[in-house]
Amino acid sequence: MAKYFQVNGNAFYFRNPQVKKNTFIGMPVQQEELPVYDEVKDQLAIPVWDGHTDAINCYYRTWELAFTHLRKPNAEAGFVSNFIDTAFNDYLFMWDSSFIVMFGKYGSRVFDFQRTLDNMYSHQHMDGFICREICEYAPGEQFSRDDPSSTGPNVMPWAEWEYFLSTANVDRLSRVFDPLCAYHRWLQLYRSWPDGSYWTTGLGCGMDNSPRTPMEYDCSCHHGYMSWIDACAQQYLSANVLVEMAKVLGREDEVDWLKDEMKLIYNTVNNTMWSEKDQFYYDKLRDGTLNGVKTAASYWTLLADMVPEERKAGFVAHLDNENEFKTPNRVASLSKDHPGYKGDDGGYWCGAVWAPTNYMILRALTKHGYHDLAYDIGRSYVDVVVSVYNRTNTLYENYSPELDSYGSKHGDFVGWTGIAPISVMFEYVFGIKPDAQAHKVTWHVNLTDRHGIKQYPLGDATVDLICEARENDTDEPVINVKSDKPITVEVFWKGGSKVVTA
Repeated sequence: MAKYFQVNGNAFYFRNPQVKKNTFIGMPVQQEELPVYDEVKDQLAIPVWDGHTDAINCYYRTWELAFTHLRKPNAEAGFVSNFIDTAFNDYLFMWDSSFIVMFGKYGSRVFDFQRTLDNMYSHQHMDGFICREICEYAPGEQFSRDDPSSTGPNVMPWAEWEYFLSTANVDRLSRVFDPLCAYHRWLQLYRSWPDGSYWTTGLGCGMDNSPRTPMEYDCSCHHGYMSWIDACAQQYLSANVLVEMAKVLGREDEVDWLKDEMKLIYNTVNNTMWSEKDQFYYDKLRDGTLNGVKTAASYWTLLADMVPEERKAGFVAHLDNENEFKTPNRVASLSKDHPGYKGDDGGYWCGAVWAPTNYMILRALTKHGYHDLAYDIGRSYVDVVVSVYNRTNTLYENYSPELDSYGSKHGDFVGWTGIAPISVMFEYVFGIKPDAQAHKVTWHVNLTDRHGIKQYPLGDATVDLICEARENDTDEPVINVKSDKPITVEVFWKGGSKVVTA
């Protein structure tokens, strides 16, 4: 049972008992020196893609830029671990950091990027709250806890689970479980409506100026009295992931409250936030009607396993519609049929193509078997990022949905855009995905060029994965696997599948 936390004898807020188990609070500050890129680059995973030197060069340039953003913890500011800076300002962002570690897992043997999130957990309040922006150089948080934009989105559990799939690091899972549960509970208590749905703001959901609220409310800073579809789905996803973590950790008897919440969110979203006419999930307005604004945020429902089977085809079809999300550079963050859509620079979240929403959509599509569409979208995204890199030698915060250009002018953004030339290339262009706990790689072979990855990290194994060139994409691929530990590779291609062991 939570108890009041006392400040100078006055009740301030409830203490969450799981925060007492948060070992990141007050932990000794990490003293390890930061790695130097030129000294460790040969230890990184090595992509192979014949005839695509530009993509390979972009991959290495991405790592080089990422290493320029590595920082040591400032103990005075409450930081405890070495981290990668968000590459935006002097604050560490919850939203950005959760996606940065999605590609950082491929460099974890030279720098443990995942420990960036340690600094979020070390700032957890006694009731479970974690501010979404933490000052790196001095004590302080960017937002008051009572600010509607003070926290979110709740994607850290997913980021930790993705890391676990690549590393099978149960010790890490054990350490993060309690702070993540406490944060989830805080959101449940202070960011939900009576029907179990959730609210946030443009800043709180990370889609700053997305035109989702009614005109009378500031879309960045006010919740508009809406149920926000991404906030609902992210909370469902968080609960689902925490239940899976509990299974691994043998703590299944502690998560019934999460299972109960999942049922409530599922029913509320599917009964009140789905338009049968449009075959789309929308934000719900104060009067119970839907706002009718199609954004990439709705696809968090697909990632979270909230979409009933009979709705999937119609919902996914919007991603392949040239009048909606299928722009020349995919995926537009705002549907083209919205009057506020900006086709040139994307107007930030009014159409621009972003790493976090793209990666979420790709993960959602392959989770439900839409592998060909995921390849098309992933290839489109990597191609535009590489094309702009060829002219500028850098990566940007976001990209134009229609022009071969960046969107915002914020460059050297590694930053979550590192997802494109690393994670998206590995997982969606090459089609290689890890499951370290099962000692397995799943490989959906899309390319006919010779391609693969050497020094691929899979748990405690180091693997070389090479697919030889083919004449046609229906030809059975010749797969060469070399590993210092036993692994299984499940290979799929158009018209066939096989298993390769090493």
